[in-house]
Amino acid sequence: MPPAVKRDAVLVGSVDLARAVLEEIADPGAVGEHLETTMLEERLAMHWFACANPGYRGWRWAVSVARAPRQKEATVCETNLLPGPDSVLAPEWLPWAQRLAPGDLGAGDVLPYRGDDPLLEEGFEATGDEDVDQVALWELGLGRPRVLSAEGREVAAQRWYDGAHGPSTDVAERSEGKCASCGFFLPMAGALRQVFGVCANEWSSSDGAVVSLDHGCGAHSETRAPEPEPEPMGTPIMDELALDLV
Repeated sequence: MPPAVKRDAVLVGSVDLARAVLEEIADPGAVGEHLETTMLEERLAMHWFACANPGYRGWRWAVSVARAPRQKEATVCETNLLPGPDSVLAPEWLPWAQRLAPGDLGAGDVLPYRGDDPLLEEGFEATGDEDVDQVALWELGLGRPRVLSAEGREVAAQRWYDGAHGPSTDVAERSEGKCASCGFFLPMAGALRQVFGVCANEWSSSDGAVVSLDHGCGAHSETRAPEPEPEPMGTPIMDELALDLV
């Protein structure tokens, strides 16, 4: 181990100088108590101050001071705001493609291509004959290089079932009629038709959305809400004080 650097009385005693420099550049009240002084090299030291800025818990102000041989006053070299061992730090940086969440895309935004997406699989099985494969691709009506995999369908189905148009929403629990018996319910194609369809009722809050068979709302085609009976009208009363009888 290298020998410990001898403490320099001039540098160690320059706490007030270091604080004054920090207060010139920091927000009012942002410089906290003096924590310690460490010797970096001969005639070079670092003063550490607590940072009192909200949101910077554990961060520390650092002011390096030095002096020339036989100089009796310290000189400030530089100032820094550095994280301590228990500092509040920003989350680890992630690439843009990994930070995206559903609903983040706006007009003009484009998702990056994922060739290994587990939610997708090839739209057809290659035979080795390019001409045959191309004909089969378009004759099957796919027209897509990839389609949903079994995992992709399961993930989507679970998301829809747990979402705003599934059976556990407040509007569905209060509805007597379910989508399975509604005339505005359009079943989906494929395996998902066993659980889901599309609502085609413009009066429903689910119009145009994928709904589960056990979803429901007050706009069910067979809903029969009681109609209020009209109140009978009494015998008309003529106000002779407001009219002149002729």
